[in-house]
Amino acid sequence: MTKIGFIGLGIMGAPMAANLQAGGHKLYLHDRRNPPASLIEGGATVCTSATEVAKRADVIIVMVPDTPHVEAVLFDEDGVAKGLTPGKIVVDMSSISPIATKTFAQRINALSCEYLDAPVSGGEVGAKAASLTIMVGGSKEAFGVVKPLFELMGKNITLVGGNGDGQTTKVA
Repeated sequence: MTKIGFIGLGIMGAPMAANLQAGGHKLYLHDRRNPPASLIEGGATVCTSATEVAKRADVIIVMVPDTPHVEAVLFDEDGVAKGLTPGKIVVDMSSISPIATKTFAQRINALSCEYLDAPVSGGEVGAKAASLTIMVGGSKEAFGVVKPLFELMGKNITLVGGNGDGQTTKVA
């Protein structure tokens, strides 16, 4: 059982988190709105900030709308970066700028943590059916650790290269 932080529980994030929970993992949740009751009833812990999520989880997944949202979740005063300790893995599954992704990865790596960009395609239907296509950029080691989690959310999962390459593949 992996302790997973999940930040961003909207149309895509909520069913993705539900699939991780159904796979037997402990979830630590944070969202601007109240997380879905079904996740809480299933044993998820609601956290007051992204910092708290990062402190409690080993793998922190971010699924928010756009580049500025990811930057805020990661680096604001109560962001993920403030709660990280060496060895944790941050996975951004949002679809954002490949250039910004490389910068975010460098900042997370500087904290002795791994960073994967893993945008998805397949929409809400794919999120609910755990049939998303996931294009991953980052280290082979971090990918190896997170791949079993990706397999609970998607079907076509590919490590396409280094940080930013997942986002570039999605854009293409």
